Amino acid sequence: MISVQVNAEQRRVEEGTSLAALLHEMGKDHSGIAVAMDGSVVTRSEWQNVTLRDGSRIEIMTAVQGG
Repeated sequence: MISVQVNAEQRRVEEGTSLAALLHEMGKDHSGIAVAMDGSVVTRSEWQNVTLRDGSRIEIMTAVQGG
């Protein structure tokens, strides 16, 4: 198990977990979100290819309509 930080909250995941798998587990694998890891935006097409590392910092932002 490794420890990652998701929106300032510590979370334990299996070593080798992809960003896509984490987002799916959290129910966040839908449109309308943007994800950054360690300060860099990760495009949706790369989520499956990005492997989480111990200490990774993930920020998940949700688009909100307003006016």
